[in-house]
Amino acid sequence: MVFLSKYSQTHEAFFSAVTGDVTGKIYTKFNDVYSYFSLRKINQQLAEENAALRNRLKSDFQIPDTGKFIFTDTLKIDSLQKTRKYLFLPARVVGNSVSSQTNYLTLQRGSNGGVKKGMAVMGPQGIVGVVVDVSPNYSRVMSLLHRNSRVSAMLKKDNSFGSIEWDGDSPNELTLRNISKGTTVNKGDTVVTSSYSANFPPGLMIGTVSGTENEASSNFYTLKVKPATNFFTLQYVYVIANKYYNEQTSLENNKLKNE
Repeated sequence: MVFLSKYSQTHEAFFSAVTGDVTGKIYTKFNDVYSYFSLRKINQQLAEENAALRNRLKSDFQIPDTGKFIFTDTLKIDSLQKTRKYLFLPARVVGNSVSSQTNYLTLQRGSNGGVKKGMAVMGPQGIVGVVVDVSPNYSRVMSLLHRNSRVSAMLKKDNSFGSIEWDGDSPNELTLRNISKGTTVNKGDTVVTSSYSANFPPGLMIGTVSGTENEASSNFYTLKVKPATNFFTLQYVYVIANKYYNEQTSLENNKLKNE
C-alpha cells in the first residue's frame, strides 16, 4: 500500500481522498464533543453579555425632578442627567425545586457579588422570583411557584393592574387577581410587571392569559396565566438591583405603621 500510494499517482489520489474523508470525520466528532462540553462556558458568556446589554437600556435610568435640588451622592449621573435605577447581575442557578408548594431557587452569587435580600430575579423569558436570603457566595430565591409569592402585575394592553399569585397546583399556571370586570380580557393577552413594584422594573414579561374565571358575586376577574418562564430548565438568571429599593420600602412601611 505504501509502494502504490508513493509511486502511482492514481493510487496516491485514491488514498489521499480516503485519508481526508476519515480525518474529516474524526475532526467533526471531536468538535461535536468539544462543543458539548463547552456549552456551560458559552451559556455563562451569553448571560454576562445579556446583562451588559440590559444595563444599557433606557428603562434602567430615571430623570430626576429638575424643580428641586437632588443630592445624588454616590449615584452616577450620565450626560443626560439621568441616574441609574436598575442594575442587572448575571447568576447561575445551582438549585431549583418545582414540586413543592413552597419552591425556592439557589443562585451561585451572594453578597460578595452585590446581591441583597429583596432583589428581583428574572430569566431569559420572564420573571422568576425574589431574593429572600443571602450568604457571601450564594443566595436563595422565593420562586413565583411559592404559595406566599405576590408580584404586582398588569395587562400590557391597557395597564389594568392586579396581583400575580400561585395556588400551589400546577407549575404551568399562575393566577392574576383583582382585574376589574370593566376590563376586556382575551385569551393570549400579555401580562407584565407593573410600575407599583419596588422589586421589579415595569414591563417585564410574566406570561399570557390562558383562562378567565368570572364570579358573579365579585367585581373582579380571576385570570389564569401561563408563565413565560420555564422553571424546569432554568440555568442562568439576572438579579435586579433597584438603587431606590430601601428608600421606597422604608417609606411605605412607615406609612403602614402610622395608619
